[in-house]
Amino acid sequence: MRGFYIIVASLVVMGLGFWAYQENYATQRVLKQVSHLQREIGHQREELAVLKAEWAYLNRPERLRDLAEINFDRLGLLPFQPEQFGRVDQVAFPQEEDLILELTETYDVVGSLDAIENGDGEE
Repeated sequence: MRGFYIIVASLVVMGLGFWAYQENYATQRVLKQVSHLQREIGHQREELAVLKAEWAYLNRPERLRDLAEINFDRLGLLPFQPEQFGRVDQVAFPQEEDLILELTETYDVVGSLDAIENGDGEE
């Protein structure tokens, strides 16, 4: 009987060893994937920083002003003037009666779930 326990114990130890190696390799694979993703995120952040810098460079006010002057014949762009902006008292805000919703139809929702589940719902 003692030999049987030794054989079972050794099989259990070998099974656990096999499982431990499998988990070790799976962990290493996931760590490599995480490392790859972190590098990719770093590259994307660098690219985003470059794109933001390019955007800031291209949107310089003096550059845009020069482009507007060069393309004035085609676009007809003029600088904003204070008179072009409206005042707050010119905005048409909704009246209180427009905000009140009147319900004209009523619905009976008691027992509706049972009717839907049984397929007895009214259309």
